[in-house]
Amino acid sequence: QVRLEESGGGLVQAGGSLRLSCVASGRAFSGYGMGWFRQAPGKEREEREFVAAIHWIGGSTYYADSVKGRFAVSRDNAKNTLYLQMNDLKPEDTAVYYCGAHNGRGGSFHYLGNYLDVWGQGTLVTVSS
Repeated sequence: QVRLEESGGGLVQAGGSLRLSCVASGRAFSGYGMGWFRQAPGKEREEREFVAAIHWIGGSTYYADSVKGRFAVSRDNAKNTLYLQMNDLKPEDTAVYYCGAHNGRGGSFHYLGNYLDVWGQGTLVTVSS
């Protein structure tokens, strides 16, 4: 059973920074990769937006166009932990952020359907203008 636990969210002014963490435990790991998605206020679970992802072996990274140059995804394999460093935050970044485990079948990291249907509680990021 996979377990994912996100942390690090909070309230920050526009232009500020936050670092999110996601600890994975259990049989998560396909060893393939993990990603961050966000769910803006009023959006449904199926409308979660891809933010960033990282291939667990090799470290290739992927980003949504809206966060390129501002966010950086990284991982600590030994700790089974995924990170998201978020800089120059904007009000439109306000959302609940979730980490997900890719199902390991080789599909795009950008697509929500390629992740295991296991999610943590998420961590709320609120950016004030």
